[in-house]
Amino acid sequence: MAEKRTVYKIQDLGGVGEVHISDEVVTIIAGLAATEVDGVASMTGNITKDAVSKQGIKNLAKGVKVIVQDNQVTADVNLNMEYGYNILKVSQAVQERVKSAIENMTGLTVTEVNVHIASVDMENEKGK
Repeated sequence: MAEKRTVYKIQDLGGVGEVHISDEVVTIIAGLAATEVDGVASMTGNITKDAVSKQGIKNLAKGVKVIVQDNQVTADVNLNMEYGYNILKVSQAVQERVKSAIENMTGLTVTEVNVHIASVDMENEKGK
């Protein structure tokens, strides 16, 4: 059974056509933005920065949930931290990066980015 996608109209081009975006696209944008932040080991679901190129971009949706209502986005990002990084600083950087990426790429307004730390990756102790 195929997963149900929700599609949102983000622009009406006045007689030329409309622009629609699926919730999956917003989710992928958020996941990719979060993995770009130093200190993020992976998204929950074990999607690392290296795994994105090997397994495909759609796997970035694991660990991310977005709700879009009235052109406003609430995002929940679940991630694993790298050992030695400051959780508050990394979380704030993730919030800023996800908000900026979604707003710049879609034109939607991000009202919340909630970061949930699932674990700390002790495998690659960097001691930052």
